[in-house]
Amino acid sequence: MKTPFKGKHIILGVTGSIACYKAADLASKLAQGGAEVDVILTESALKFITPLTFQSVTGRRVFTDADLWGSEGHVQHVALGRKADLLVIAPATANTLARLAHGIADNLLSITALASACPWVIAPAMDGNMYANPATQANLSALLERGVTVIGPASGHLASGLIGPGRMVEPTEIIEHLRLVLGRDGPLAGSHILVTAGGTEEPLDPVRSITNRSSGKQGFALAQAALDLGAKVTLVAGVTALPTPVGAERREARTARQMLERVLELLPQVDALIMAAAVADFRPAAQSQQKIKKEGGAPEIKLEANPDILAAAGRIKYELGMPDVLVGFAAESQSLVENATAKLKAKNLDLIVANDISASDAGFAVDNNRVTLLEAGGKVDSLPLMGKDEVAELVLARVSALLQGREILHICPQADWEQAQAKGEYRAASLESEGFIHCSRQRQVLKTANRYFRGQSDLVVLWLKPALLKSPLRFEDSHGERFPHIYGPLNLQAVWAVTNLQTDADGVFRHLQEPQAG
Repeated sequence: MKTPFKGKHIILGVTGSIACYKAADLASKLAQGGAEVDVILTESALKFITPLTFQSVTGRRVFTDADLWGSEGHVQHVALGRKADLLVIAPATANTLARLAHGIADNLLSITALASACPWVIAPAMDGNMYANPATQANLSALLERGVTVIGPASGHLASGLIGPGRMVEPTEIIEHLRLVLGRDGPLAGSHILVTAGGTEEPLDPVRSITNRSSGKQGFALAQAALDLGAKVTLVAGVTALPTPVGAERREARTARQMLERVLELLPQVDALIMAAAVADFRPAAQSQQKIKKEGGAPEIKLEANPDILAAAGRIKYELGMPDVLVGFAAESQSLVENATAKLKAKNLDLIVANDISASDAGFAVDNNRVTLLEAGGKVDSLPLMGKDEVAELVLARVSALLQGREILHICPQADWEQAQAKGEYRAASLESEGFIHCSRQRQVLKTANRYFRGQSDLVVLWLKPALLKSPLRFEDSHGERFPHIYGPLNLQAVWAVTNLQTDADGVFRHLQEPQAG
């Protein structure tokens, strides 16, 4: 499995707290994830834990203040800070928070922090009264305002004997926050992904229900993989006890009708829907308000069909062009590829993930899956048995490729385009006033034209290939929809076609001229 930590250089600063033992576990987990972990221990930390502990779990040299005065002392902090992808300080004492907030550089850790240009993540650990002190709160506020990520502290029993906030959060939780920080500039940054997961329950009476077998593991792994790539993630969860991935927004939906309601509500706001939930196809036609007693004999249960959520999303995609990418799952016991292909076409999907539920070593309630990926273009890939997190990574890689391949369009006056050709790049007026160039998806262009350009003539539409853009592209919310914004000048190589945009006689834009094929 490729983790977000693989190949990353992480500095772990450890300061003087009883929570140092948790820092050793954190260092171990980061190293197991493939990170190069350089640990810096403060003088106070050395009172609680030895460098050998960290050297043993990371396989790398450990740094202390003594290294400030060694043969490499004059450049050690610069070298460490310059190559770091992430600076983590866990545990972070009140003293260290004060140093960082006020730019005091009097030990190797604080000097290295000031010399670094990477994101900082801090996990405070201290007595509850120290944490609540206005000075500490002011220092935390200053760090937060500068973009530092602060995790915790958690509440619980403290070394002082008090109970309250001040405990360093557990390493597993810190790991999830670090994944979020490392992924925030990933290929799906600015994209909003909706994932459904888990099974639904259709109540028969107050204690019994009809459901589908599903642990929700594959859906939750998909949500985590999307977060790792920088996406904003909304997770609509059915019946599952799995914890929500850090960074995901969770919506509950116990029944198929509740899940349909959540999905349709969110659909206009998202770029992709991954429908991994195991939705019950049928529900009892009538729900008993009282528990059905066995003394009355086996009841005859009449069923009726539940709404087909994926089919509903497919119809909306066909009629309105949203979401941009639609992914479904097919659990089949026979004719896997044939049945999945039929579902792919019938429900207007871009990608379907098919798995054979008759296999004993994959699928329900286990950590592995064996799937076949089928794309609308006809590509079929049968994958070997692998972890559900690995399946999720591959599925999200396909989703990312599909989203990156979307065409985006920009409306501008003909004269501005001619001027851009002469200068070699295009800079819209909004780039100076708002910091980005407004763009649209094809389905949004006419609405945009009538909102901002009604009655204007001599307009052209620039058709852009996102993969060729040199400036960052972000999809952001505006007027209740997601619009693409280019944060920088537009390089002309990304423009693959230019068409005229004209109004009808009444000044309304109703027709978009598409580029000629070839």
